Amino acid sequence: MTQNWRVEQKVFIPSVGVEERYRLLVDAVIDYAIYMLDPDGFVVSWNSGAQRLKGYTEAEIVGRHFSQFYLPDDVRTGMPARTLSVARTEGRFEAEGWRVRKNGERFWAHVVVDPILTRDGALLGFAKVTRDLTERRKAEEALRQSEQQFRLLVQGVTDYAIYMLSPDGTVTNWNAGAQRIKGYAPEEVIGSHFSRFYREPERTAGQPALALATAAAQGRYESEGWRVRKDGTEFWANVVVDAIRDARGELIGFAKITRDVTEKREAQLALDRAREALFQSQKLDAIGQLTGGVAHDFNNLLMVVLSSLQLLKRRVQGDERSATLIDNAVKGAKRGVTLTQRMLSFARRQELVPTAVHVRTLVRGIQDLLERSLGPTIRIDMDFTSELRPVRVDSNQLELAILNLAVNARDAMPQGGTLALSTHLEVVGLAQTLAPGEYVRLSITDNGGGMPEQTLKRATEPFFTTKGAGKGTGLGLPMVHGLAAQSGGQFILSSQEGVGTTADLWLPVAPEGVDVHSEATAQPQDMADDASLVVVAVDDDALVLAGTVAMLEELGHTVLPAGSAKEALELIRHVAKVDLVITDQVMPLTTGAELARELQHLRPDIPIILATGFGELPADLDTMVLRLAKPFDETELSNGIRGVFARGDSRRRR
Repeated sequence: MTQNWRVEQKVFIPSVGVEERYRLLVDAVIDYAIYMLDPDGFVVSWNSGAQRLKGYTEAEIVGRHFSQFYLPDDVRTGMPARTLSVARTEGRFEAEGWRVRKNGERFWAHVVVDPILTRDGALLGFAKVTRDLTERRKAEEALRQSEQQFRLLVQGVTDYAIYMLSPDGTVTNWNAGAQRIKGYAPEEVIGSHFSRFYREPERTAGQPALALATAAAQGRYESEGWRVRKDGTEFWANVVVDAIRDARGELIGFAKITRDVTEKREAQLALDRAREALFQSQKLDAIGQLTGGVAHDFNNLLMVVLSSLQLLKRRVQGDERSATLIDNAVKGAKRGVTLTQRMLSFARRQELVPTAVHVRTLVRGIQDLLERSLGPTIRIDMDFTSELRPVRVDSNQLELAILNLAVNARDAMPQGGTLALSTHLEVVGLAQTLAPGEYVRLSITDNGGGMPEQTLKRATEPFFTTKGAGKGTGLGLPMVHGLAAQSGGQFILSSQEGVGTTADLWLPVAPEGVDVHSEATAQPQDMADDASLVVVAVDDDALVLAGTVAMLEELGHTVLPAGSAKEALELIRHVAKVDLVITDQVMPLTTGAELARELQHLRPDIPIILATGFGELPADLDTMVLRLAKPFDETELSNGIRGVFARGDSRRRR
């Protein structure tokens, strides 16, 4: 029987002593220089780590004194000897410092020296361990410099308050910007709670605690609000609070940055106010354009109604009932004329006759009318500045504006109250809404219920009224607004609920030495005779044209109607005798003023009447062109004809 035998081969390693094991272990360490010194400091052993760090081989260094690893200055001051002395007397020496390699290069070393003693305490030598910490020291130095630069940077910032808070909100440091903005020196504020910078209402509401809680929970908190300086003054601040956490995520405090943005906020508010004013101006201008157009069309309708009623009344003489009905219709139409005049006033297109007016004298003159209009429950107080300069305004329109404002004040004081009228001389400089110069501000103040903000914003819009149905047209305040703007001033309405309302009417002071009355429309004068004329009547509205033709024929004139400026020019070119042209102003393609200019070149001998509901006309029109306000009746038309011929006679005499 065959048997399989497994032969095991054993390797025998010779036994290694404990001392040899330690020697092998020490020699294997390459990150530390580990070597032995005799009691006098001479090297007696050297590991591979020492060779790598210091550059000497074992053969080169054993038997030499360890002081050669020190800088010359350290050797002169006896540092190597002190190192061994401390290790021997205190049982250990540990320090960091510069050391030198074989090639002369310096490195930052961490050094530990321990004495080696026998069992009975005799000194055998020293064990020295050296570690190269140059890279770590460079990193620490870089960090230190970075932190120093950061501190200098933070301290150098003066436009921002930058400081640290403890987790509970105590101020722990303070930069120059914080001192400049808040007024506290570092010693006055470090150690106190940051809530001292808040106003009392914000502290009571818990805003400081909310800021820290939000920053702790979300990592950041940002807001704007009022803060308080050391001297008690307030400023509008932009505040940012950031949570600061350590490597483990534990909250160690907060970084707080505060910026004074008071001027920026005021500039933004001013910009917002300017934008709002521009928006309101543009809105009112757009409404004015619409209102002026509506008033023009309405004037044409009233022109047709009034002229037809006036002609019809002549044909029902003896019929009192019919005459009464016609008179009522005329009264209603004339109320419509008043309405259109107010609409044109708001649209700044009414005809104004500016004169030099003393406001105090004008108001005193209508005081009785004001008292009757307001009733016995309203007391009128007047406080007029003495020696007030006259203003340039249409006196009739100003009286109407004051009456409108007084009646509005009366309606705001149903239980009675006081209406105060006062005047002040104001000087307006550059960068204002008004042109630079002197103005008289007429203030009319009541102590009624006032208006809410939304109502105040719309108060000068045409047809807007808070009065009941049939109690107001909504054109009173718009008329005042239009009068002020067309006169070169402004109308400002301010109100507070439960306190009252103030209406400020700013009017420009009349220039000295200027005869403002000369700008008034020339008054009609009698014609030399009432001879029949050949008149070209021009209007694009067929109904208005028919009414004008009928009134002219009723006055005994021969009329050639034309529906446009082009048609009128054709008529004048082919008709030898034309004594007068009466034309509407607002017509498509060619306006009445443009027609007048062409006629001044084609037939300068023909006087022209320009019929319009608007107040403004081109300033370069010839003096033979007379404006006739629409709607007009037969009497006003007749006076206009006399007036334009009187102008022509006056010019020829000159």
